[in-house]
Amino acid sequence: QVQLVESGGGLVQAGDSLRLSCVASGLSFSDYAMAWFRQAPGEEREALAAITWSGGSTYYADSAKGRFTISRDNAKNTVYLQMNSLTPEDTAVYYCASDRLATLRSDEYQYWGQGTQVTVSS
Repeated sequence: QVQLVESGGGLVQAGDSLRLSCVASGLSFSDYAMAWFRQAPGEEREALAAITWSGGSTYYADSAKGRFTISRDNAKNTVYLQMNSLTPEDTAVYYCASDRLATLRSDEYQYWGQGTQVTVSS
């Protein structure tokens, strides 16, 4: 079955950077778009970024533009989220998701990982 496994989260200080990874298995990775979302306690799930199957196009939510970068390595079945200049407001569980179409709509994604916690201290 399809499995998405995120890693790279942790506790960091404001201003630090983190790179999240998501390894996919059980699907033909290079045929699928990938995306990153996050959910803070008491908040709705928020889209961050999406990338097409080839990596040729990327899409960002306003909250991610300028600080976050999505990329992928199809040879490694992995999608990344580079996050810079982190603030306490970035504290959340970060999820990767996969489906055929690159979009920032969470209801368009069939496959989801379990999430990785990112905590940013001030």
